[in-house]
Amino acid sequence: MRAIITGQVGLDKRGYLERVVDAGALSGDHIELFNIGKMMYSEAPDVRAGRILDLPLSRLASMRRGAFKDVISGSQPSQDHPHVIVNTHATFRWRHGLFSAFDFDQLELFDPNMFICLVDNIEEIHRRLHAEHTIDATLKDCMVWREEEILATELMASGLGCRESFYILSRGRQTETIETCLRLLTRPDMRKVYPSFPMSHVMDMPEVLEEINAFRAALAKYFITFDPADVDEKLLLDRALVAAREGHDFVETAPHSYGARTGSAPQRISVREVLDIAGDIDGQIYMRDFRLVDQSDMIVSLVPELPGGVPGLSSGVERELHHAFEHGKEVYVVWKPKKNPSPFITETATRIFSSVDEALSWFESKGMLAPPASLFGV
Repeated sequence: MRAIITGQVGLDKRGYLERVVDAGALSGDHIELFNIGKMMYSEAPDVRAGRILDLPLSRLASMRRGAFKDVISGSQPSQDHPHVIVNTHATFRWRHGLFSAFDFDQLELFDPNMFICLVDNIEEIHRRLHAEHTIDATLKDCMVWREEEILATELMASGLGCRESFYILSRGRQTETIETCLRLLTRPDMRKVYPSFPMSHVMDMPEVLEEINAFRAALAKYFITFDPADVDEKLLLDRALVAAREGHDFVETAPHSYGARTGSAPQRISVREVLDIAGDIDGQIYMRDFRLVDQSDMIVSLVPELPGGVPGLSSGVERELHHAFEHGKEVYVVWKPKKNPSPFITETATRIFSSVDEALSWFESKGMLAPPASLFGV
């Protein structure tokens, strides 16, 4: 696999992808990683860390082309280079304004067959960006940049005949998404699944959350999963709305069921800044989740039974199921409530199961499960 992996500044892509390479070594897969940013810095010893984007655009372009030329010459397809990752950016939104970070002629020479755009929670992006660089960027700026990076990466993929092998991937929960990235690179024929489940309105139901997390873990064990909960900004927005009603100027993020991430610490964030991006959060969730469905082979939805026997079928889950059905995806539903599902479920589902174990047994009988080779013991 020859993959171009992009993402906005503030993702710590290099550290993430180094862990993907290490995970590949554990499973016997050799992956060569080329970090364009690091290679550019090696060509400019006079530039201090975190300041390279302050250089004139002409010098940046020259340095980038020089670095990519080295990638092309040093990664020709062979047994020594079975899998190659180029860690780069599609766009930059900096003091120069918005500008591209790639050249099509060099991309054609590299001849990639996969594109991945990494994303993360916007407050995490904002925190890392300001910790590593001297720049005044708001949460809104980071949200806009993320949309631009996704769109530009998709255009790169389409222009090079890789439209069907372009993926949006969250770096959220470390071990699971590292394994997802590794599987995309080394086992692309594995079934790709979008796990669907209620989110925000069950956050105060610990038993339901436990059931949902077990469902997510079970699918991640046997499939490549694009989990919508790996980016969870809606919960930040909900907390900001509560803080605003109570007259607070700041809100603290805190670990929670969906957002528990390695090394994450609570952050103090301006309520006004969060409310300024309320529309962006909702709009990008709407766009991103449908895109995750589109890049999957099938959707598997868990509908838990809520207190009082109420089906845990949120409007988001219903829309995801209908979107998957309309776009020719296989649609599977694990229906836990005693109350029978409506025709809007039964008439669009490929198959309905009464439990996760029943679903996994059926998937196994159809040869759909990959061996549960977890690299991290999770």
